[in-house]
Amino acid sequence: MEDALILKYSGPVPRYTSYPTAPHFSEAVGAADYESWLDAIGAGEAISLYAHVPYCDRLCWFCACHTKQTLRYDPVATYLHGLHREVAEIGGRVSREAKVTALHFGGGSPTLVRPDDMIALKRTFTDHFTFAPDCEISVEMDPNDLDEARHDALAVIGMTRASFGIQDFDPEVQKAINRIQTFEQTRGAIEASRARGVHSVNCDVLYGLPYQSLQSLERTIEAVLSLDPDRVALFGYAHVPWMKTHQKMIPDESLPGVVERFEQMARAAEMLVAAGYDAIGIDHFAKPGDSLAHASREGRLRRNFQGYTDDAAETLVGLGASAIGQFRQGYVQNMPATGEYLRHVEGTGLAAVRGYRFTPDDRLRAKVIADIMCRFAFSFEEVEQAFPVLAGAVIEEARLFRARDADGLTTIENGIFRLTERGRPFARSVAATFDAYLGNGRGRHSVAV
Repeated sequence: MEDALILKYSGPVPRYTSYPTAPHFSEAVGAADYESWLDAIGAGEAISLYAHVPYCDRLCWFCACHTKQTLRYDPVATYLHGLHREVAEIGGRVSREAKVTALHFGGGSPTLVRPDDMIALKRTFTDHFTFAPDCEISVEMDPNDLDEARHDALAVIGMTRASFGIQDFDPEVQKAINRIQTFEQTRGAIEASRARGVHSVNCDVLYGLPYQSLQSLERTIEAVLSLDPDRVALFGYAHVPWMKTHQKMIPDESLPGVVERFEQMARAAEMLVAAGYDAIGIDHFAKPGDSLAHASREGRLRRNFQGYTDDAAETLVGLGASAIGQFRQGYVQNMPATGEYLRHVEGTGLAAVRGYRFTPDDRLRAKVIADIMCRFAFSFEEVEQAFPVLAGAVIEEARLFRARDADGLTTIENGIFRLTERGRPFARSVAATFDAYLGNGRGRHSVAV
């Protein structure tokens, strides 16, 4: 790939795990909207649950998640008390005929929760929601937190998917990002999870990290492949020190440039595909028999706040500080500050403080952007059928983009706007063409490659 092309399309754009993106949420949507949206969840509807644990026992400098470091367990215990309260309140509002098809524990580091507390939290969920028999229960795992008792507790709650943050195994890189984690630790944690019945293991790997080189990343990918994960998420490090001040601990001069980042991404992807993994969207890889690979081949791949997913549930309920929920009507986000979050849930049981209500144009553009991110294409006929009044505008935008596309990133054939192989690495930049809000100056984003 030519350096000039990489530089041309590397400008900062959203990751498009939602549309409109979070910078456009406002207090115009709040608790009253949230209550009505919860009440509208129908009997028999599939729903997903996300539970956020915003604590870590160490703070990784690269992290852009909403979390805080604590060396004491008391704040975690207090927070969990509030989370139980919110689960009970929301569960009381949602029809017991609605079926939970996925429950994801994210963070932060949910694996720092003590074993008895993790079991008690899952019990509160099952007491207040109806779980489908084949519900997927996934947990973000930090091998440094894990011991036999925690592994046993995760087996008790029925964990089916384990997601291990690896980032990079190179000692110099790990020191620079404050994430010391040996290969042996990681391998032991994965083996312990599998021994307890986990059927799917995901490994997160980052490129674009401080002091990372093409050669060190190759060694990390080789090590990851030896762990035989079912899925690999290959993310570009998002350097956003204006938003996450702890990232200022990473010197700017230690970071690879845009072209080097692209080369790292391309080489890692090449190694994963050569090892037999299917490329899924812009940054996921899965074994051909994995449900994510099936969803991609069958056109069922979706994208939400956790990234790519095969979860078909249209409704995602976010619980915990800063958690975001997605409903047919729009998005809601809980209070990010943990102290204020606890004050809200102790008062009313709910903590929604901002969000976004969809317009018809939002729904149209969300579909187009999601199709580009998941399928690298969208059909004019499909959008015309779904949005007969509004579709003409985005179709015209697609034709205009193609007419000006001297770089060969896209084609239009038989009414399909499609990214070429040359264009796929720049899917975020192409998707941004259809973002009606991007130019209004709200929000700053990471580079697109």
